[in-house]
Amino acid sequence: MIKKIKYCDIDFEKYNRCLENSAQRKYSATKLFLDITSGKNWDLLIYRDYEAVMPVPFVKKSFVKIVHNPMLCQQLGIFSVVDNAEINELFLNFFKGNYVIRLYNFNDRNYFKSDLKIKRNYLIFKEDYQKVYAKYSPKRKRKLRLDPEAAENSEIRNVSFKEAEFFIDKHFIGAHKTDVHGVFMKLFKELADNKLLHFSAFLLKQKIINIIALYEDQTTVALLGTFNDKNFVKTSGASLLIDHAIKTNIESKIFDFEGSELPNVEEFFRGFRPEMRPYPVLYYSKKEIISRLFHLKKNL
Repeated sequence: MIKKIKYCDIDFEKYNRCLENSAQRKYSATKLFLDITSGKNWDLLIYRDYEAVMPVPFVKKSFVKIVHNPMLCQQLGIFSVVDNAEINELFLNFFKGNYVIRLYNFNDRNYFKSDLKIKRNYLIFKEDYQKVYAKYSPKRKRKLRLDPEAAENSEIRNVSFKEAEFFIDKHFIGAHKTDVHGVFMKLFKELADNKLLHFSAFLLKQKIINIIALYEDQTTVALLGTFNDKNFVKTSGASLLIDHAIKTNIESKIFDFEGSELPNVEEFFRGFRPEMRPYPVLYYSKKEIISRLFHLKKNL
């Protein structure tokens, strides 16, 4: 009942129709976003005639497909008009039986009978901005109040990819991990070139001290990166940038914080009083992957 389709054989018209009409719609599953983040390395699982779909990104190791959510692609999962736990179980069982899986994140609307691990994400849903602001924590509201001198000498504006790249290169946390940094910047550039990503900067005395990377489409604004000059941490430019993005978009679009496994970042997000939305995750250790590969070779 579940069928696997290679990328070259996907009917993208049917796929897009299913995704856009789904109860679980996520920007990260759109063809262009997934093509960019995965390098077009993804299969598709379908139920019947695209009544439900599940994109499956992978990397190739020694000619073996190993499933792993691409960088910047937080949630994928199963997409259908109505989420159905029984159909989701069919996908889950087929998926586990036919792939070597390192990491796969389903979405926050996918429900299963099986007990899966969960991660946390945070969303603010469409609402009047004043009502959203009223929910902010007292600490977050204080952070948004600049002293008169800072208020007089600061501004928020969009910057080009080149301006953002220069700043991010200098302030990227873990910049010694050149491979990770290089992948980030490559993806940022491709998304920006396709007009899916823009960079908003907070300037103090004409100097950029904070930048956020924002994905935007017709339904969602997603925070894909926050970059700060640590010398100006007390200025709270990141809070001001996120508040500005929320204020500009929240009446017509969902604001997606994209979650975090870092406690201090999670605490920062929670100050905006978003709704916590858990999502199911499949994760296997390297030891489990090696065991899986051994059994696959044994059965060849």
